[in-house]
Amino acid sequence: MRALCRRPSLAAAATVLLTCLPAGRQDLSSSVQVTAADLASLLLVAIAATVALASRLPARALASAHALASARAVPAASAVVPASAVVPARALVLAPVAGAAGIAMLASPDVLTSLPGYVRYLQVFVLVPLAVLVAVRDRTDSLIVGGALVGAAALQGLVGCVQALTGTGASYAGERVRAVGTFGALDVMGMASVVSYGALILLAAGLAWRGGRRAAALGGAALLCVPLALSLSRGAWLALLGASLVVLFVHSRALAARVILLGVAAATVLALGPGSGSDLLGQRLASITSAVSQPDQSVSDRYSLWLTATRIWLEHPLAGAGPRRFAELRDAYAPIELSSGSDTDDPVNGFQRRPLLSPHNMYLLTLSEQGLLGLAALGACLGFMAWWAVRAAVPAAAGLLAWQGIDFLYGDVGGPSTVVTSVVLGLVLSLVARPPATGWASGTPVALGVPR
Repeated sequence: MRALCRRPSLAAAATVLLTCLPAGRQDLSSSVQVTAADLASLLLVAIAATVALASRLPARALASAHALASARAVPAASAVVPASAVVPARALVLAPVAGAAGIAMLASPDVLTSLPGYVRYLQVFVLVPLAVLVAVRDRTDSLIVGGALVGAAALQGLVGCVQALTGTGASYAGERVRAVGTFGALDVMGMASVVSYGALILLAAGLAWRGGRRAAALGGAALLCVPLALSLSRGAWLALLGASLVVLFVHSRALAARVILLGVAAATVLALGPGSGSDLLGQRLASITSAVSQPDQSVSDRYSLWLTATRIWLEHPLAGAGPRRFAELRDAYAPIELSSGSDTDDPVNGFQRRPLLSPHNMYLLTLSEQGLLGLAALGACLGFMAWWAVRAAVPAAAGLLAWQGIDFLYGDVGGPSTVVTSVVLGLVLSLVARPPATGWASGTPVALGVPR
C-alpha cells in the first residue's frame, strides 16, 4: 500500500491488466457484473482520494513542513506538493458530467432503477478518470499506464489470433473464427477496443521517438492491426483509421497529407485489383459500403435501436428517462422491425440469445436516459479535452480521444472492457492537463492556423 500511495499509477496499471483475466461463463439474467478490474478501480479511486486529501494540508501543517525542510536543508517545494498540482483545474471538465447524470437520476420516475446506472456512469466518466488524473503526475506515471495499455493490447491480440486460427473464438457466419480475446462473445468489442488503444499509443510514441525505439513502436502498432482485422469489427477499423489520421495530423500536417495521398492511391489499386484478401475479411470490408443501402440484420437492428432512443428522448427532452431505463422502455418505443435479440456463441458460454438492451450508440444512450443536459455535458467534456489535446500538440491524447469519439457512434459502455475505457479517458485528461510533465509523445504547442 505504501508503494501504491507513492506511485498510484501502479494501481491504474493493475486495473487495466486485470481486465485480461478470462471472463468465464457469464449470466445474462444478472444486471450487475462485478469483475476484478472493477474492484481494482475502486482501490484506485480510494488511493487517489488519499493522495489528493494528503495534498490539502492545513496552514499550520504547511508551516511545519517548511520549517522541517529548512532544518534538513531540503527545498520546501520538494517537501510539500500543492493541491493544484495533484488535481489540476482542468479536472473541472468532469463536474458537468456528474451533475447532469445526478439530475437525470433524481428526475427519473424510477429512482431505484436509475441509481445503479448513475453509480456506474459516475464510475466510468468521473471517478476513475479523476483518479487516473491524480495518479499520473509525471512522465514515469504516464509510461506505466500507457505501458499497461500496450501490454493488455498485446496479450488480447495474441489470444485473439490464436482464437481465429484455431476456431475457438466467437461465432461469425456459423464458424468460431472471430477474435474476441479473453472477453468472450458477450463483449465482442472488448478486444478490438483494447487493441486499438495499444496501437494508437505505439503510433504516437513511434512518431515522437527516434532510432530503434521508433522502429519497435511503429512495428508493434502494425502488428496489433492483425488481431484488429481478425476481430471483424467494422466500426473499430474505421475508428482506428480516423484516429490514426488525427495522430498524424497533430504530429505533422505534412506527414498526414502524404499518408492520405498514399492511402487513396493504395485504395484505388485494391479496388481495381483482383481482390482484397481472404473471403471473410473481404466480405466484411465490403459490407461497410452497403451498411446504408443494404444493411445486414445487425446493422438494421442498430438503426431500430437508434430510432427507439430518439423516441424515448422526445418524451423526456431535458433530463431524459433516467439512467439504465432504456432497457425498461425499449419495447414501448421500438419499431416492429427490431429483433428480439442477437445470437452469440463461443466455447465458454455456448450459444445464447442476447437481448438488445442498449442503443449501441453512447450519444443516443445518454440523450435518451439523461436528455439534452446529459448529452451537452458529455459533449462538452470530450470537446474540451479534444481542444486541449490539439492545442498542446499531444498526439497520443488526440488519437485516443478521436478513437473513443468515433467508437461512441456505434457502441456504448458495458462489459469488462468499460473499465479500460475509463482509464483511457483519465490518461487523456492527465496528458492534456500536464503536457510538459507527462507528454512523452507530445510536441510543441502551436497556433491552429499555422501549418507545421
